[in-house]
Amino acid sequence: MQPLQSEQQFNELIQGERVIFLFTAGWCPDCRIIEPVLPEIEEKFNTYQFVSVDRDQFIDICAEYDIFGIPSFLAFDKGQEVDRFVSKDRKTQEEIETFLTDLF
Repeated sequence: MQPLQSEQQFNELIQGERVIFLFTAGWCPDCRIIEPVLPEIEEKFNTYQFVSVDRDQFIDICAEYDIFGIPSFLAFDKGQEVDRFVSKDRKTQEEIETFLTDLF
């Protein structure tokens, strides 16, 4: 999963097609639990572009998009937010895949 490098890159990426942002942090235990299944999810949903956003590094983006719990997912398509899977709750592989399946 490609890590976000800058706010400018975020603003450019949201203009693309089928972009999924995963908001995470190194200290987040629930984020570490889903980490091993992320490559499988990315492979299964290979028409989506996945980008990892470090919550601590990009706190302004989190505030702007109301990301107050992690891990959380935001989906964009051509500049529009399509959907979000945002909460502080632990997420299972099945829940993440259901979210992604229902997007487009």
